[in-house]
Order: sequence, then C-alpha cells, then structure tokens
Amino acid sequence: MPSDPLQNLVGARQLKAEPPDRKEFERLVQSGRARLADARRRENSWESRFDLAYNAAHALALAALRRAGYRSENRYLVFQCLAHTAALAAGDWRVLALAHERRNQAEYSGEYSIDERLLAEVIRAAELVLAKLVAAGPPK
Repeated sequence: MPSDPLQNLVGARQLKAEPPDRKEFERLVQSGRARLADARRRENSWESRFDLAYNAAHALALAALRRAGYRSENRYLVFQCLAHTAALAAGDWRVLALAHERRNQAEYSGEYSIDERLLAEVIRAAELVLAKLVAAGPPK
C-alpha cells in the first residue's frame, strides 16, 4: 500500500490534520481571486503586482490544503503540497516556490529579483490552482 505524502508530513509534524471548513475555504478562494484580479492590472507597479500575485497564489494554495483537511504554518510547504492537494505539475508549484524565495528576498533585504516573466508565471500558476479549486468545488 503506497504511503500518503500528506499523512507522512503530519507524522513529521510539518502539517496538522484538521477537518476542512467550507467558510474558510470560500474566504481563501475569494481572497485569491481578488488579489489575482489586481495582480493582472498593468497600471499597478510590478512590485505591487508581484506581491498581489504571490499572495493570491498563497491563499489559493492554502485553500487547496485546507480542502484536503490539513493546515500548515510553513508558507513554502503550502506550495510544495500543491502536487498532492491540487494535482499541480512539479514545474508549476516550483514557480510558486521560487516566487516565495524571491518574495522573502525582497521582504527582508529589499532586493527585488523579479522580472515580468516571473510575474507572468506566478499569475499563470495561481490561475491553474484557482481553476482546479473551482473544478473540485468546496469541501463537503
């Protein structure tokens, strides 16, 4: 019997098992949608657009994790779990993991190593997560 990677993370105390909450899920999806819409607005600065896209992706990734019945306090791990919570391809969740690294770099050192291509990839990956969440629907 194959092991469940998410349960393995619970055993390693990286995730907490917690029943899904439909209202929390819906709030996270709504937050992701709103931020994603603002991230697409070209009149916003690229720094703002990146922050919005990153935070949209995080809210949506967290919604996917919560839908699956888990919680994490580690932002990076939420993106890594997308392979299991939203069947996201490795290349797509790795874009979000890179965005996390670049976000931390900007947040803590003021150094923005972000370009239009990365911004576009973060928006595209967040849109993929949103589409998968919409297709799956809210938790029961």
